[in-house]
Amino acid sequence: MNDKGILIKNIYYMLTYAFHVLRQTNYEEIEVEDFDNIHDMFAAILGKGVARQLKQGLYREYITNDEDLSVKRGKIVIPGTIKNRLQHKQKLNCEFDELSENNIFNQILKTTMMCLLRQPNVKQEHKSVLKKALLLFDSVDYIEPYEIRWDRLRFQKNNQEYRMLLNICDLVLEGLLLSTEPGDVKMATFLDEQRMCRLYEKFILEYYRYHHPELHPNPDQIDWDTDEGKLDLLPTMQTDITLKTKDRTLIIDAKYYAHTLQTQFDVQSIHSGNLYQIYTYVNNLKAKKHGEVAGMLLYAKTEELIQPNNQFTISGNQITVTTLDLNLPFSAIADQLESIAAEYFTEEIRKTG
Repeated sequence: MNDKGILIKNIYYMLTYAFHVLRQTNYEEIEVEDFDNIHDMFAAILGKGVARQLKQGLYREYITNDEDLSVKRGKIVIPGTIKNRLQHKQKLNCEFDELSENNIFNQILKTTMMCLLRQPNVKQEHKSVLKKALLLFDSVDYIEPYEIRWDRLRFQKNNQEYRMLLNICDLVLEGLLLSTEPGDVKMATFLDEQRMCRLYEKFILEYYRYHHPELHPNPDQIDWDTDEGKLDLLPTMQTDITLKTKDRTLIIDAKYYAHTLQTQFDVQSIHSGNLYQIYTYVNNLKAKKHGEVAGMLLYAKTEELIQPNNQFTISGNQITVTTLDLNLPFSAIADQLESIAAEYFTEEIRKTG
């Protein structure tokens, strides 16, 4: 599945739920705007977000500098200072920490804006906003996209608002096709399946958190139904989304694949690993918890002719395999999610509705 299988505006709505900051008023114009392609939409969101961040001030963190100075600052570096004396320079080689905007967070923002400016499918009005913002990034270095270590980014209280912006940057930069020629960058026509899977999963979780807090939506950890053996060698069972009340639990595994069914010897079937996983989750949780426990594999619908829409009872456990159609107006997507919740938690939703 590529982004052409999803209405572009729906990716905006998915981001809206995944990152609550998009609900703030300065993004309202984007909600009513039409986009021809996803990269133009990313440029619009990033332009708004960076402009807002510039008003608050760019995030700064302490950077270690090593400079030759006329007066002492920070710690004197002896080898460097001796070298200066031997070269008849009346300078102290000093190492000091300084609050700087030239950190990895702002470097990623600058790099992403520069990459989007090179794309012919981004509208001029959105490019103008990015160009204006870049004027205030003069002290920030460009970083090559392949040098970014996304797993090393650490968010804290002072840079929490960067979380959404850098996730947009991740979607943009990891969707680039980097040629062998330095600086020659072309945009891929689709988003990486793994990253879209994470967005799809987070969207569903945050949708239920926002609209149905009474169902306590969370990614829960399930204990293995065993009291013998070396338990720390067993893999962790972490659900994507668990909806639960006192007497009922629904475990949802969100799946975003190019093909919703696997094919072997020209025979199509449900992905075996997915089915084993959801069954294992349900079976182990049911052994530990009173009440009904059900499982659901919720695939993002593709354009394939055959789509799974089945319900099974396996060892007394209800397992549903179905799809969520993202290529519909968002109100229809919300209706699908509401139907899932209503089917399993009719009474609870009626009480809070």
